[in-house]
Amino acid sequence: MVEFAPLCVPWKRRLQTLVVLQAVSCLVSMAILSYVVFIGLLFTRFWIISILYAVWWYLDRAKPWQGSRHIDVLRRWSVWKYMKDYFPISLVKTADLDPSRNYLVGYHPHGIATVGAFTNFCTDGTGFSSLFPGIRSHLMVLNLCFWAPVFRDYIIISGMVAADKESASHILSREGGGNLLAIVVGGVQEALDARPGGYKLVLRNRKGFIRLALMHGADLVPIFSFGENDIYDQVENSPGTWLRWFQDGLQRVTRGSILLVYGSFGLMPYRRPITTVVGKPIEVQKTPHPSQEEVDRLHQHYMTELENLFEAHKLKYNVPRDQHLEFY
Repeated sequence: MVEFAPLCVPWKRRLQTLVVLQAVSCLVSMAILSYVVFIGLLFTRFWIISILYAVWWYLDRAKPWQGSRHIDVLRRWSVWKYMKDYFPISLVKTADLDPSRNYLVGYHPHGIATVGAFTNFCTDGTGFSSLFPGIRSHLMVLNLCFWAPVFRDYIIISGMVAADKESASHILSREGGGNLLAIVVGGVQEALDARPGGYKLVLRNRKGFIRLALMHGADLVPIFSFGENDIYDQVENSPGTWLRWFQDGLQRVTRGSILLVYGSFGLMPYRRPITTVVGKPIEVQKTPHPSQEEVDRLHQHYMTELENLFEAHKLKYNVPRDQHLEFY
């Protein structure tokens, strides 16, 4: 039975809900709507708008592979504070990041919508710029996200970049340091197992980001976001079910999939806290042509540091003492 909010709910709390509703609806429909409007205008007297945008799109097509563009004023909009307060989301620093270095961050877990990753690294809602002065953050997302007109510009200005080697190399090779690239390592495959109380991470065979760190001498930073898996429930899709068979097949073909999830009201996520804990950087020496042995060694070190980070903080965020990370 649906329970509607009473009229006495504070205006600030209603604004929090409105902002999150906008973000959710954006992910679900804005990309499709932008295509409809773009094509629809071609058959009206305003066709020139679509033509001019198409020219801009062509000229700007490489931007997601060239670090995107940061518009700091937009990243500091007060609207992101409301989004942060909805759950709420908090960012915890355990060590400083030297602005003379570049960083490759592994974000865990993926969750359903990577809300913590977006809020922490694509906005200043949780105070990233104050906690880590001199560091400019970027977040990798599927290339598919940049195929939709207008929507692509919306995510480009927040610092999202294309998820491939060329894009990562552009950021990590920048002279002078101060660049941070966050990669949600587990990807869609991990999202398929995301549910409240779950701590399964797809990491054991994910070593591409380790090789990138070695090639560019970028320090590795493990991050664990407590509560990221708790904001949605997911329809039963354990391995062996017909739904999981379909989702896995779609993921292999498109690199994406369809997640059947629900929250407090349809697709509205639950108001449950997300605490993103940033671990201590792992210093990486530049190795232009790393051997598989070097990659494996650093990967094992990274997994150990991530596990230590989880164990050191889990009791603070209501994770049972006997609960541990599961790598697969």
